[in-house]
Amino acid sequence: MSTEQLKQSLKNLHDNLNSTDVVDTELAELLKVLNEDIHQLLSKERPDEDALSHLGDRTLALSAKLAAQSPHLESGLRELGNILLRMGV
Repeated sequence: MSTEQLKQSLKNLHDNLNSTDVVDTELAELLKVLNEDIHQLLSKERPDEDALSHLGDRTLALSAKLAAQSPHLESGLRELGNILLRMGV
């Protein structure tokens, strides 16, 4: 899995988030922190596989929270988590 696919998935998720106002403040903050962590990891020449897996797990946990609140956004977050997990393998 390439970092380009990860970046595209992240961009798609942000586009979807920006087009809705359904996400509450707490979840929006968690998504912001996750985004920053992903970008920080991608800025490294060689991302740590354990860190990628951990981010994948965090992303999937957030997608479960988002499922009840915004089902149309949950699939994008789940896809992002799966990409991170595959990159960490």
